[in-house]
Amino acid sequence: MIRKVVIPAAGLGTRLFPATKEQPKEMLPIFSVTADGSISVKPVVQMVFEQVYNAGLREFCYIVGRGKRGIEDHFTPDDKCIRTLEGMGKNGQATDLEGFYEKLETSNIMWVNQPEPKGFGNAVLMAQPFVQNEPCLVHAGDSVIISKDMDYIKKLLNVYERFKADAAFIVLEIENPRQYGIIEGDEVEDGVLKVKTAVEKPDKPPTNLAIMAMYVFHPIIFKALEATQAGKNQEVQLTDAIQKLIDWGLNVYAVKLDKSYAHLDIGSPERYWDALSLSYNRLCRRSK
Repeated sequence: MIRKVVIPAAGLGTRLFPATKEQPKEMLPIFSVTADGSISVKPVVQMVFEQVYNAGLREFCYIVGRGKRGIEDHFTPDDKCIRTLEGMGKNGQATDLEGFYEKLETSNIMWVNQPEPKGFGNAVLMAQPFVQNEPCLVHAGDSVIISKDMDYIKKLLNVYERFKADAAFIVLEIENPRQYGIIEGDEVEDGVLKVKTAVEKPDKPPTNLAIMAMYVFHPIIFKALEATQAGKNQEVQLTDAIQKLIDWGLNVYAVKLDKSYAHLDIGSPERYWDALSLSYNRLCRRSK
């Protein structure tokens, strides 16, 4: 049974400067819907938390860096803000925020600081004292998947457990795979692949199956990360550690989602624009 969640949210977000110079990119809003069905905007890192919480997990470790205090502040309940919204007649927003705070109060949350940006893999490695010798879910704080049922996390957990995997993660077919980690693998059942290779941002992608930053790992991943050398910009890439697991003969699986799932990634201005468009069309138009 998976109990622990690691959410790296320490990236500098330089591709979104100057908007992210003083606020974490993970706090940038995407469209959502309040409890009464009205349109709202919600920080992407909050949507990630709520989706993971709704999948049944309650123990969280956030990896944050310099200038990320805004995330921790946002995740601190503020009853005065709820009362202010109610006094202004904004009951849908007040109910929505109160529901978020109830989830926070029934969760255990740890904050770990990554002093320097040394890559996604290094951020995950910093969570080892929190995870200890347990399997864990790793979910990027600036990336989320939306669908009708919002069930992708449960699908991922199911594959990890059924196949007794050492690592499992989400993949999607995309048009520009050079900006992602890319995998090759053999399909073992509909929508599940046994992964043979994983490479980070290849110049000549072997496939268009891109790794989405949502994973489940056996604690062996920490040994793989410790054995993984830093690459470009002296950053440790999680994809390279996954390839090391494959090289060690361990079981790595990918869960391929169909086109009913939309990936929201705010890593660049173009992707943020797409995330706004997709979140509005998938969540807000449906509510009208």
